[in-house]
Amino acid sequence: MRRPKIIMAGIGLAALATAGGITAVSASGSPAARATSVASVRTASATVASKTETILVSGRGLPLYFYRPDTATTSLVTGGLARLWPPLTSPAVAGAGVSGKVAVLNDANGRQVTYNGHPLYTFADDRAGQVTGQGVQDFLVATPGLAPIARSGGSPRPAPTVPSRGYGY
Repeated sequence: MRRPKIIMAGIGLAALATAGGITAVSASGSPAARATSVASVRTASATVASKTETILVSGRGLPLYFYRPDTATTSLVTGGLARLWPPLTSPAVAGAGVSGKVAVLNDANGRQVTYNGHPLYTFADDRAGQVTGQGVQDFLVATPGLAPIARSGGSPRPAPTVPSRGYGY
């Protein structure tokens, strides 16, 4: 029996399926969080601002962040900002060693993983065990003690525009 030959043309067309099921490369070649399986949220030790802390990480060990202007029902991270801060998305979630509530929010980013109501993101420049996005563009590293996000009304602050050069830090 002959096997079909698959030929891929262009740059960045292949999704990179990972054990954590959350990383892919978009057609533009930039990282994007994609739902391919259950996303896990667990704790790990990492150096944050010259201090060792326990933080939340993805199944692949990437540090997880929350965006201060988000609400419990809306992620404000879309477009160019989402290319720098890929939302952690998954059809299902699991928490390992965390005391808070891990859930999924249906929003503009799809089924975005949340911790205590905070939508979670990775940072395009991070690698497993490396925290480089702390405090950049109002993103903060998520920790197990992250207080639940308030569900009160009020207007969220608008998302910042993506800087034309660099990451704005």
